[in-house]
Amino acid sequence: MDIKVITICGSMRYSKEMIKISQELELKKGYAVIQCVYNVDGEKYEELDVSILAKIHRKKIDISDAIYVVNIDGYIGNSTKDEIKYAINNGKEVIYHEPIN
Repeated sequence: MDIKVITICGSMRYSKEMIKISQELELKKGYAVIQCVYNVDGEKYEELDVSILAKIHRKKIDISDAIYVVNIDGYIGNSTKDEIKYAINNGKEVIYHEPIN
C-alpha cells in the first residue's frame, strides 16, 4: 500500500477545523498528514517567527506528495495562495477542501 503524504495548508483562523480534517484524512482516507501544530489558541507571532515558520512550512510541502487546502467558505488568504503557487511550481498535487470557483 502506497501512502500519500499530504501537508495541510490554510488560514490559521481554521486551526481547529484543520485538526478535524487531518484526523479524517488519516483515519478515513489513509493519508499521512503533516499539519501545523501552532496557533490553535490564536497566538500571535513576531515577524521573524512568521518568516521561519513559512520556511518550515515550505519544507513540509517539499516532503509531501500533495497539499490539502482548507478553504472554508471559499477563503484562501495570501500566505495560502503563496503556498499553493509553491506547491504547483514544485509539481505537487493540490487538493481543495471545498470546490473552488
